[in-house]
Amino acid sequence: MTSEDVVQLAKLARIELSEAEVATYTKEMSAILAYVGAVKNLVAESASTATPSLGDRYNIFRADEVTNGAGEYTDAVLKEMPQTDGRYLVVKKILQTE
Repeated sequence: MTSEDVVQLAKLARIELSEAEVATYTKEMSAILAYVGAVKNLVAESASTATPSLGDRYNIFRADEVTNGAGEYTDAVLKEMPQTDGRYLVVKKILQTE
């Protein structure tokens, strides 16, 4: 990447750069682009070889299981509710049914 390329990119981004910044960014951008090129080549090489092994594959989802008894926490939850009607939470009516 040349200093003219950096100046053009700065112009497109509407950024003003000093001469020192242009010199610094020219070196940094060249190093970044070289690194990206190396990674791109590495990916291309690994894609051209045999299918890479991803290791053992298995279902990471577990089966649904009931871990507590029916009604085990109901009384505790009902105690925390501000207003109840039997085993139900009483809430303010928000829908109008006419």
